[in-house]
Amino acid sequence: MSKKSTYNILMYSHDTYGLGHIRRTMAIASRLRNPQTNILILTGSPIVGRFSFPEQIDFVRIPGMIKKTNEEYVSLSIKIDPKHALNIRQNIITATAKAFQPDLFIVDKEPLGLKKEVLPILQWLRQSLPETRTILGLRDIMDDAETVRKDWIKKGVYEALDNLYSEVWIYGIREFYDPIQEYAIPESVQNKIYFTGYIPRKVPDKKAILQVRKEHGLKKGEKLVVVTTGGGGDGYFLMDTFLSMLEKESGPPPFKSVLITGPFMPRKKRAEIFTRSRRLGVRTYRFYRWMEKIQAAADLVVSMGGYNTVCEILSPGTISLIIPRETPRKEQLIRARILYDQKLADYIPGQSCSPRIMREKIFALLEHPETYQKAISRFKLTGIDIMRQRLRTFRNEK
Repeated sequence: MSKKSTYNILMYSHDTYGLGHIRRTMAIASRLRNPQTNILILTGSPIVGRFSFPEQIDFVRIPGMIKKTNEEYVSLSIKIDPKHALNIRQNIITATAKAFQPDLFIVDKEPLGLKKEVLPILQWLRQSLPETRTILGLRDIMDDAETVRKDWIKKGVYEALDNLYSEVWIYGIREFYDPIQEYAIPESVQNKIYFTGYIPRKVPDKKAILQVRKEHGLKKGEKLVVVTTGGGGDGYFLMDTFLSMLEKESGPPPFKSVLITGPFMPRKKRAEIFTRSRRLGVRTYRFYRWMEKIQAAADLVVSMGGYNTVCEILSPGTISLIIPRETPRKEQLIRARILYDQKLADYIPGQSCSPRIMREKIFALLEHPETYQKAISRFKLTGIDIMRQRLRTFRNEK
């Protein structure tokens, strides 16, 4: 056991655009915390302050950056040269890590950070705090195999996995999708890899679910369809198609709807969605703080199938329809196909989605959800259990 009374975990979440990284990081942090564990999150998320932070968890906000092209990033809020913004981020990351002296450093998704900004601290930890465990946490699917292999070769990721990381945690199931094979991970790294399974979310109790349904005016037996686009930056198509479907109905549909556009949907498009929703009597939110509750209260969730949304939907056992994005990454499309094969979700390829096809799918799922409900009821989200096992191992070895 460490001589220190507490165990310090530092988590890095680069967060250029969207909600996925910070939501995943928050979910992990909230479930790993305990009275003997301090967790500090480094994040560039512009909305991190909207989340409630329990005791033993805090965050350090680094200047936000947004991707302009695959290689070019610009400052999200302050008007500053991108190189200067990246320097500020790197300096904050490095200074925080050196002051915090972490026992465990978990890096989310980007092995070297945004534009290699965590590389200096990974190197420093290896040299100055060799007992610190360094973990790379990867979602189940990054992108198609060819794209990931090229990107990792170009950035020197394979070398970093070999030399700078103690372990790699993959938040997925190898039998569903095998990144070791798909991404050509070398044998020298393979023995560091742990498949945790999907990361569960807190499931609200029946009283909280009934309260949410009551707040949204649902009567006994009435169905609720929730439509969410995550961060919403590229979610307009999904919202537009859903509202077009409702606008074509000859009368009120046999379900109520709640739309959550996400905080990053462009302002004009979001205003249009809100206007159309009001005409239809549909409640719409820009940001919904208690996603676990609204998705647990739903009879069906329509989404784009991002990793975190999928975990939030599967945790309470809600059935879902996925309309995945296909550019600039194929990650959501690959995941949607896998979940469909496992009968954990239904999906419509984005390019073939229309109001008519969406209507057929939604009505069929609401009328006959049994196949999906049965598969979901057997599905176990083991991510936190496996991570806790690894932490116990680390602490016992100190």
